Amino acid sequence: MPPVEPARKTILSGVQPSGKLHLGNYFGAIKNHIALQDQGRCIYFIADYHALTTIADLQSDASKRGAALRENSVDVALSYLALGLDPAKTIFYRQSDVPEVTELAWILSTVTGMGLLERAHSFKDKAARGITPNVGLFVYPVLMAADILIYRSHFVPVGKDQVQHLEMTRDMAGYFNQTFGREVFPAPRELLSEAPLVPGTDGQKMSKSYGNTIDIFAEGKPLKQSVMGIKTDSSTVEDPKDPTKCNVFALYGLFATPAEREEMAAKYRAGGMGYGVAKTALLEKVTAYFAEARARRKELAAKSDYVEEVLLDGARRARAEAQATMELVRDVCGLAKRKG
Repeated sequence: MPPVEPARKTILSGVQPSGKLHLGNYFGAIKNHIALQDQGRCIYFIADYHALTTIADLQSDASKRGAALRENSVDVALSYLALGLDPAKTIFYRQSDVPEVTELAWILSTVTGMGLLERAHSFKDKAARGITPNVGLFVYPVLMAADILIYRSHFVPVGKDQVQHLEMTRDMAGYFNQTFGREVFPAPRELLSEAPLVPGTDGQKMSKSYGNTIDIFAEGKPLKQSVMGIKTDSSTVEDPKDPTKCNVFALYGLFATPAEREEMAAKYRAGGMGYGVAKTALLEKVTAYFAEARARRKELAAKSDYVEEVLLDGARRARAEAQATMELVRDVCGLAKRKG
């Protein structure tokens, strides 16, 4: 079946404020999020409640973890705005500024079986690695479902590895509708994008947890160190090289035109070019590609209250929709109506 187009339907997605955004975040999600602003009614949020499940990873000093989460949330917002998110086209807010989400999460948890949550990949992976998951991680899919269903969203942009989350959300929507005999929640669908696999500097998938990232807004010496530190094989300058097996070429290809990719591939195969030349070409591409966004980010950062104003305005708009949904949910469940 061909993918269904959003057709101005509600599109929702969130991003965890777990650190500096990197090239994997950009090509895997952010670029698509920005493009979708013109294809549907977009609601994007900074998932700070979700980030609490891994708060210890943000900062080793326990006394500084709260500040780290707060700073990361602002950093993510600033980055999205600099990269092209338009708050006039989207609803952009912090998850924790819409408390109705956690209210709905509790209600969904009362109609969701333990077995469904035990099958979640995030929970199973942690358990398989000998890590004791906290309760928040175990019920993570319920909060995620609440994030989506509170706006009765139609589409959620995800990668193929996240499709299970949408399947679980549809299950929970169905459980609620069946339990109370009303079709309150639609069945949201995944909006799959052909996001490329972005290799990190060590060849694994680029991820903060692997410490192999290239930050989107890095510049100067830090950016050069990241790019020049990309691992390559032991081929000499004279040796022909296979571009399809090179992390530098894979990253270069994300920025280059088809003609530029073919030209670089030919140089690899011909021999006589060292990896340092390819890394320098990649460095130039990264620097140029994000130059405009980097300048805009600095301008926005200089406006001390701008980001907070955008997030609070987004939260106001989001809460209006969330409260309307919860009025219906509370009525269907038999809970008392809100006073005031």
